Amino acid sequence: MRTFIAISIPEFLRAAIGGIQERLKTHRLEIRWVRPDAIHLTLKFLGDIRPSDREAISSAMTASVKNLAPIRLAARRIGVFPNLRQPRVLWIGIADSSGVLADLYERLQEALGAIGFQKENRPFQGHLTLGRAKGRIDPNRLYAAIEEFQNFRSEPFVADRIALYRSELKPSGAVYTELVSIPLTQAARRIEENERG
Repeated sequence: MRTFIAISIPEFLRAAIGGIQERLKTHRLEIRWVRPDAIHLTLKFLGDIRPSDREAISSAMTASVKNLAPIRLAARRIGVFPNLRQPRVLWIGIADSSGVLADLYERLQEALGAIGFQKENRPFQGHLTLGRAKGRIDPNRLYAAIEEFQNFRSEPFVADRIALYRSELKPSGAVYTELVSIPLTQAARRIEENERG
């Protein structure tokens, strides 16, 4: 099974992303757009796993969220990987003033590394993939498109669980099925503290 671990995003954010994609399309960029209903905040791509691996992965996920409260996040501004001259991925960033998301990512790396999954060498940058380049993209057009959304910031949302998803590639696009869901359950007062902070 081709799998990944991610945080689901709320419907209001999917709707906002759909609107952003429509506005970006007016810039005539050579991009293959990701359907808004297929967008997740990916924490770890696992690749192909055996069904028998699910239990160990679930245990690693549970250990990763131990003593973590739900995280208050927001989507903000648009960027590209790796750079404007050779863009491959167009994304919208994730803002987390608490730093808990990065902590969760590191915990997940450690727990999954202990059961044989390779750690990422790149520093974590929370993002939602809007689309991928289909060919050469005019840097000037791309810069204009990105500039239009530099001040964008969504309403905040609360990430209260992480999930293991199965990805099936079909002619109509990838289909994602949730296999395991692990809640962040520490006392809700931590969210209130994060909001005040």
